[in-house]
This record gives sequence, C-alpha cells and structure tokens, in this order.
Amino acid sequence: MKEFNPDIAPFKEWLPVNHRPLIVSGPCSAENKQQVLATAKALVKTGVVNVFRAGLWKPRTRPDAFEGVGALGFPWLQQVKKETGLPVCTEVATPEHVEQCLQNGIDILWIGARTTVNPFSVQEIAEALKGADIPVMIKNPVNPDLKLWMGAIERLNQAGIKKMIAIHRGFYSFEQAPFRNDPIWEIPIELMRLCPNLPIICDPSHITGNTFLIEAVCQKAMDLEMDGLMIESHIDPKVALSDKEQQVTPAELEKLVAQLIIRDNITDNNDFLEKLKELRFEIDKLDAELIQLLSKRMSIIDQIGYHKKENNITILQINRWNNIVRECLEMGDKGGLNREFLIRLLQIIHEESIQRQTEIFKK
Repeated sequence: MKEFNPDIAPFKEWLPVNHRPLIVSGPCSAENKQQVLATAKALVKTGVVNVFRAGLWKPRTRPDAFEGVGALGFPWLQQVKKETGLPVCTEVATPEHVEQCLQNGIDILWIGARTTVNPFSVQEIAEALKGADIPVMIKNPVNPDLKLWMGAIERLNQAGIKKMIAIHRGFYSFEQAPFRNDPIWEIPIELMRLCPNLPIICDPSHITGNTFLIEAVCQKAMDLEMDGLMIESHIDPKVALSDKEQQVTPAELEKLVAQLIIRDNITDNNDFLEKLKELRFEIDKLDAELIQLLSKRMSIIDQIGYHKKENNITILQINRWNNIVRECLEMGDKGGLNREFLIRLLQIIHEESIQRQTEIFKK
C-alpha cells in the first residue's frame, strides 16, 4: 500500500479542548430558527459540548424528503455562535456549499459518507478549499473501503487542509444487524494505525440509527481510544424533520456523557506495567510462532499447487474445504474460540491459498 502520511495539525492547537472526549452535537437538520437556537442553548448549558453541528443541506435517498433549509440557515448558526460561544459546523457536498460556508463564517466543515465515496466530488471540494484555513471533518464512505476514506483525507491535505478529523459513522451492509450502519471497528482501527496523528471521532447516531444503542457504541469508541463523539441532539426529537429516531435531547446527552467511563491509555503503576510487559512478551512469542506456522503452511500449499497442476486436478475441492472448516470449528469450540472469528480467519487463509495456487497454475 502507498505510504499514508498526511500532514495533520493536532486538533487541540486549533480547537482548545481540555477534556476527553471532544463532543460535537446538534440536530441532524437545521429546521427553523427557534429549533436551532433552543437546541444550542440547551446544549451549551450541559457544559459537555465543544462544537455545535447542524445540517443545512441534507443528501436524501428520495427527492420528496426534507433536504434542508440551505443558505436560509446561516443567520441561525451565526446567532448560535454569538449567543453560546460554540463554534459551528455543517456538511458540505459541493464547491458551492463550501463557498457559501466560507462567506458566512462557518467554523468547521464536514464531508458526509455519500460524498466521501465519490473521489470526483471530494476533489471538487478540495479545489474549492485551496487557500482556506478552515478545519474539515471527513466521514468514512458508506461502503467499507478504507482506501476511499484515506484518499479523501489525502485530497484535502494536498489542497492545504491540515486541520482535519476523521469521523467513523459505520458502513452500509445488506446483512440484518441491530445497527443502521455496521461499525466494522477494524477499519477505523487500521486508520488509527496508519495515521496515529489523525484525530478520529465516532458518530454513534448514524451507526445505531436509534437512541437505544448509542451509549454502548459511545463507550466502545472511548475504550478504543477515539478522540471524541458526534451525537445528534434535538430539542424535541419526536417532531424532527429528519432522523428523529436517532436524536437525543440535550438532557439525555448530558446524562449519556456523564455515564461514560473514560479510561487512561497510560499509567505510572509499576506493578501493572511489569505484568503487562510480561504478558505482551508471551503474546509476541506466540505471534512469531503463528507467522512461522503460516509461512510453513503456505510453503506446503505451493507444493500442493504444483502437484495438482502436474496431475491436471482442480484447485478447489469443496468437500475438502468443508471438512477443514468443520474440523477446525470443532477444535475451536473446545478451545473456547468465537466461531465467527474462526470462520473469518479460515476464509482469509483459504483465499490466500487459492490465490497462490492460481498463480502457480498460470506459470
């Protein structure tokens, strides 16, 4: 994979926050002046909100749905800034949106999942942002494609945007699940590994699609050391014009944040550190053994590939594969391994085995 090393300014240098998590909150959509101001004033009273968010333009699946008030909402957000002192942010999807936000004093922009998925749209926004000193938050694309997410970050960075935050809002899936969007946590974790200086916050509202699961997702995000949360909040969610099921009231937000357990990622407890060092040493040894075993297994796979080719035998024997899965799952059950995890692991190994034999057959 191409090196991924965007030039990112630490967010605490441009958005002073003296606590974790950073909280971005506000309604899904700016609907009217009264709703926006009432929500903002209630949120600032909680003492936990750092940035006020509200969508002015709403990308909707059907054309007859509420698509936002557009530029009509700028004076409302300006009044929020004046009366609460909170910086304000909104979503942009076109260069025209960018220009209007820059002209109307919006403090932070975000790019939504439906825009991130399209490199052409992201590039147009990046071009519109050249020369602008404004922070941009980038949501993951709707489909689980880490490279698309990285590409959007790179395009903006190449346009001179250094104040950036990535937003994990989950991924669309055809599978039945309790979530509106599957969190697939390994994708934001990999982004954190590839770019540890890039702040990442979680959007539990869009992951869950309801208010019942939001707290659990927030806690997991904190346990995974994410920097903050974007949570939709409405002064009266039951009358919201968009996504009413996933918006909490300001009072519910305050209670939710208060109940979060914020754990440290470092400690000076020597007993803990010594025990952790000992356990990690054991893990490192086992990892080395796993790599050696996988290497040895793939070497044998190569021998099998040449043997099949010489004897004009197909690469895949489905009965053999079914037996492997069944026997491994039986052993995994005895060893206390999660079946879903083991199936994913076996599939990855099998895909690599098929690929290696395919390359051999081409020779």
